[in-house]
Amino acid sequence: MTEAAQVHEFARRYTAAWSSGEPARVADCYASQGSLSINGGPASVGRTAIAEAARGFMETFPDLKVRMDRVVVQGDCTEYHWTLTGTSTGPGGTGKRVRISGFEVWKLGRDGLIAASQGTFDSAEYQRQLKYGFAG
Repeated sequence: MTEAAQVHEFARRYTAAWSSGEPARVADCYASQGSLSINGGPASVGRTAIAEAARGFMETFPDLKVRMDRVVVQGDCTEYHWTLTGTSTGPGGTGKRVRISGFEVWKLGRDGLIAASQGTFDSAEYQRQLKYGFAG
């Protein structure tokens, strides 16, 4: 299997992990001291912290589904583009349906796991959808 094919297969597993409702499955895609930063915020470092970050989304959206839109491999960086859908019915939820797209820039380690991920999505649009729902 080529390196690009291996990255695509890994991205499919990562997508399934986010849609599983099991935060530990997301964390298992990261190196033991891997990091996840969302929209320039403080990084969640280590699998326990990454699982908690995933748990936050999974609790907000009990029906959370993530779709892989595309994967772009350029040198030692990989862009993972995704679309998240879900209904905000978790604790304090708004009951509104959300559909938001974004991407992560990954640095993969020699072990094939994510060493660092910088995630980005339109937080203003996300907040708007939490309040008014996805119109689409």
